[in-house]
Parts: sequence; structure tokens; C-alpha cells
Amino acid sequence: MPLPSPQLRELPRQASCAVRIRYEELLEFVTDLFALRGLAPERAATAAEALCYGDLTGLSSHGLANLTRLYLPLFDEGRVDPAAEPEILADRGAAVLLDARRALGLWAAGLAMDLAVERAARFGIGLVSVRGGTHLGCAGHHAARAVRGGMVGIVASNCGGQRIARPPGGRLAMLGTNPLSVAAPAGEHHPFVLDMSTTVVPTGRIRAAARAGQPVPAGWLADDQGLAVTDPAALDRGEAHLRWLGGDPATGAYKGYGLGLVVEVLSALVGGAALGPAAAALDGDGGPSGRDDDIGYLVAAIAPGTLRPQAEFARDSAGLFATLLGCPPVSPAEPVRYPGWLEGERARAALRDGVPLDPARYAELAELAAGTGLRLPAALGGEN
Repeated sequence: MPLPSPQLRELPRQASCAVRIRYEELLEFVTDLFALRGLAPERAATAAEALCYGDLTGLSSHGLANLTRLYLPLFDEGRVDPAAEPEILADRGAAVLLDARRALGLWAAGLAMDLAVERAARFGIGLVSVRGGTHLGCAGHHAARAVRGGMVGIVASNCGGQRIARPPGGRLAMLGTNPLSVAAPAGEHHPFVLDMSTTVVPTGRIRAAARAGQPVPAGWLADDQGLAVTDPAALDRGEAHLRWLGGDPATGAYKGYGLGLVVEVLSALVGGAALGPAAAALDGDGGPSGRDDDIGYLVAAIAPGTLRPQAEFARDSAGLFATLLGCPPVSPAEPVRYPGWLEGERARAALRDGVPLDPARYAELAELAAGTGLRLPAALGGEN
């Protein structure tokens, strides 16, 4: 999948005066926050790593921006059970059906991938179908857990009963953004990590632009007549809706819509989670409807080493992505990359120089620190 232009990839992820804090201190702070909400220490640490991954890799719309907007309210509203014990409902060896029982998705999706990896080591493939889930954050983070064991990871997630996007030609929202991720080893280079919504962008990118007071490119949103909308706040005002990958029907919107349905089938229909296209969707008014409860995940790990020598797979995987990096670019200023490379570079820089946070995010952390008694991570070069 070709990467978007650098301008689109950076909008609105970078702040001109970012506050940088050490990753370890950020991770500890978020871990402690989750622990205060009742998560066991190990679960809190896993969840914090999943959330901080967004800011570490530059995917800030899915990082700490969601801490006070999404995750903490899930606890406060009782939609997440911090003490939930996921239950295996069916176990067929290579395939498992797991009820997450409203566990925090940032942790539960990692648990599901670790189980899939364990089964893949025994059977060549491990597939864990999850119902009763909550928002999992960056799907790519969970898919990449398989790469640590030299495997290929796959994560697909619907949005539970939440409906955001309309079928092409439809008047009512029927599906969520339905993310899909695939991760694979790339030898000495950053792992391949495709993490994509099946809409042009996820809602987090739209709302991040709205918070920053920036317009979005034509093609992300459309009004009821199909005309482009560049005001990101129009989404939550009900004056615009997300477009599918491909844009117009003539340029491939049915492919994005079809991929959204693929994710719905794999993540929710297979395991019995809530469906976006349920009867209640027909009572909608054209805008978003429903809630993202009872989310479904399909989590899978593939172990090529059970089918052919692992060393051969590792050699070929490294060669595949090295060859892509060696492709001559049209413009020397824009070398050829692959999904996951840029995020890997950002993470490397953030681990060295500090994780960049928008000042507004840092102010939110300061408020949380003041309200909980936790120590606010120090801004590098400053005092707190």
C-alpha cells in the first residue's frame, strides 16, 4: 500500500512547540493512572504501552489524545471492567473464541495476540476471535507483537455497535472505521506494520484536526450531496460523513467499503460480537449512531517456520523490504518506504530525544497529576 504524501501523514500529528518527555517516565505515569482505575499492575503496564505507542510512533491521534476523551471515561461510565477475566468459550487448538467481558481493549487485544502466538508456535497458525471487547487503540501495536517471535500478525476490529460510515449511495451510517493491520519481520530494518482504517482516515485524525483548528484535505469528508467538506468540526456537527478508501465509486470507494465489510465479517460475525449493520441502524438519521460496545476482534498469528525453515523466511522477508527501500525514487527528497518504516524512525528518535507531546496533551497530564497525586513527568529541558 503506498504511503500518503508527507504533508498528509504529518497533518495534524506534529506540534510546532512540542513538549518532550522521556518515554520511560511517560509509560510509568500512564501505568499508574490505569492502576488507579483498578487495573492490575501487569495489565496497566501493557495497556500503557499500547496507548503510548501512538505518541511514540507519531500516530498521536490514537495516543494520549484518547486518554481523557475515551479511555478514562470508559472506566467512569462502567463500560470497562478493570477486573474482568476474559473467558475462553471454545478452544479448537489453533482456533479460540474468547469473551473479553469488557476488559480494557488496550490490554485484552495484547492478551489475545499472545495467545495466538502461542498457538501458532504449536499449529502453524493461531486464531483468536474476540467478542465483548472495548477500544483497542492502534491495531498495529498488537499485530506487531507477533513479529517479536518471527511471525506474521493480523488484527481486524470492528467498532461494535457504533456506526460512522455510510455504504456508497446510502443515506444511513452502517459501519465503523473498521481498522485492519498486518505486521511482518523485515530483518535489520523496521518491521512492516500496515495499520489502516478502511475509511480514508479514522475519526481520530478528523478530531485532531478540529482540535488544532486546521482544515482537512478535500476527500476525507463529504456532505449529503457528496461535495467535499474541509471543516473537520462538521463531522461531529452531523454536517459531513467519512468517505471510504478509494473516494468516489468511480475511483474505488467500493473497495474501501468492501474491506470494511471484510473486517466486519472477520472480527464480529465470526465471533458473535455486536454488528454495525444491525436492525437498529435503520432507525438512524444519517449521522453516527450506536455505541462502540461489544467490539469484535480477529487476532491471528502465522508461524512460517512451521511450514518452511525459519531462516529462509527471515532471509526472504529481509530481502523483500530491503528491495523496496532500494527502489529508485521519482524525487530524491521522497525516498521509497513501506508502512511501518516511518513510524519506526519516529519511535527511534522519540526514545532518544523524548516523546513529543502537543502542549495541550501535556496540560491534560498536568491536570491528571494534580487530581491524583501522581508525579508529572518532567519536560526535558524544564522543571515541573
